[in-house]
Amino acid sequence: MPLLAACGGGDSGSRDGTTSGKDAKKILPAYVASNVVTPDLPSKNGSAVGFTSQLDLAGLKTSVPKKLGKGGEVTVMSPFWGSPPKGGNAYYKAMNDLIGVDVVWQNQDGNTYDQKLGAVLASSDVPDVVVVPGWNMTGKIPSAIISKFADLGPYLSGDAVKEYPNLAAIPTDAWQRSIFGGKLRGLPMPSSYITSIVPFYRKDVFDKEGYEVPASADEFFALAKEITDAKAKRWACLDMKWTAFNMFGVLSGDEKSLGWNLVDGKLVNRIETQEYLEAIEWTRKLFAAELVHPDAKLGKSSATDPAPKFVAGEFLIYNQDISQWYGQAAAQATQNPDFQIWGMDIFGHDGGDPTLWAKNPAGIFAFINKKASESVVRDVLAVANVTAAPYGTKEFMLTNYGVEGTHYTLKDGVPVKTDQGNIDVLNAYVMVASPAATLAHPDLPEVAKGQVEWQQRMGAFTKKSSFYGMQITEPARYTNLMNDFEQLEDDVIRGRKKIGDVQQAVSDWKSKGGDKLRDWYQKLLDDNGTAAG
Repeated sequence: MPLLAACGGGDSGSRDGTTSGKDAKKILPAYVASNVVTPDLPSKNGSAVGFTSQLDLAGLKTSVPKKLGKGGEVTVMSPFWGSPPKGGNAYYKAMNDLIGVDVVWQNQDGNTYDQKLGAVLASSDVPDVVVVPGWNMTGKIPSAIISKFADLGPYLSGDAVKEYPNLAAIPTDAWQRSIFGGKLRGLPMPSSYITSIVPFYRKDVFDKEGYEVPASADEFFALAKEITDAKAKRWACLDMKWTAFNMFGVLSGDEKSLGWNLVDGKLVNRIETQEYLEAIEWTRKLFAAELVHPDAKLGKSSATDPAPKFVAGEFLIYNQDISQWYGQAAAQATQNPDFQIWGMDIFGHDGGDPTLWAKNPAGIFAFINKKASESVVRDVLAVANVTAAPYGTKEFMLTNYGVEGTHYTLKDGVPVKTDQGNIDVLNAYVMVASPAATLAHPDLPEVAKGQVEWQQRMGAFTKKSSFYGMQITEPARYTNLMNDFEQLEDDVIRGRKKIGDVQQAVSDWKSKGGDKLRDWYQKLLDDNGTAAG
């Protein structure tokens, strides 16, 4: 591995760099598509697969015909949002029985997980499995991953993965992201590489008022003026910065490495581009014209829960993760049947096609302790092979819904979680590994269809930048270079700072290490080739 050798790679010395090309091919698991269940909407242009037909619970398929677990105990530390259920509950018991492994959960508060993670990885007492979300991979965490966690290559590389068919069906892109320090260390949660930030709007209100969905930056501005009536407590939108970045074709901010791209033979960072400044300036104008709900002035882009005021009609457009499409629709389905949330297609700022940039194809990883015995590693892989089962299987149903009668009941053929289900069946087993990106909402199939078709349309305009899919560890001396930019963007947008301040910050960034970091990334490209497609 020339790059890792050049960086003093392997398991000692400097840990920066990446592994791709021929070196990665030796490490990656063979891909064997699952044929257990056929989706209604196959993946297209990088989209998730979709299921829109009624779920046949009596005809659920089996994707794990025999227990692979050997009865051992495995401890898993994972982030948890909400109140963790008590150990030994009916969901955990049923899952452990199906897998043949006694999984003991060490759930930690997802909001302060990075602190807990740092402390545990710095100690000698590391659980058998540790889940690390991509957004927590800052500071010393990436080098700790390389020094503390096992190489899964002997169990999963090449044809070895075929012992775990559901893991073999995980897309190769997601496995590529699971290579840390030259070894396959992570079990991934795959995701679509298409931007997950959707500009949502109140379709019911648009239809009633005769508003046209905009198709350019100017049309959006004109519509925002038409909608806004401060006296009537109605504004057009929340902070639309994320959509502006997409509309102006700004490189992805999903991860630092995705913010670099080869342009006319030179590596350029997103913050150095004209598009970046134009997107911030356009968003600033929306605020300056008072077309943005006052709440958004107070905080950052994602500071408040948008639901109540969106439902009340205080604003009609906002941008957030695609999961909110279903979340909002499901929350209103019974008491507010007229309510309709829908996703706008992203347009190019000039009214032409947009240029969208791929985000990472996996964002959350589970790692196995380096000190784990082979039997523990195999038990963890047995867990992952069940949790990565595709939609429409018994294993998926148990992992995501729990036990019928206890955790969910059937209403008109649709599984609906009980109160117990909402307590027990939360973000646990899905964190160990997941199937290829899937969208299915048995209670609201039209939302699943809308989501997948939106991804398919946006996928047609999505490009992969030079470092797409590579798991890159930047040298520690550069890790904090970009830290102040998000706050600066938000300050400019809200009129507290000026565009000139961004230009000055970019200049400072270059002299404080940005130019040296560019040279470092250039060497990566020279040694590994580009991932762009």
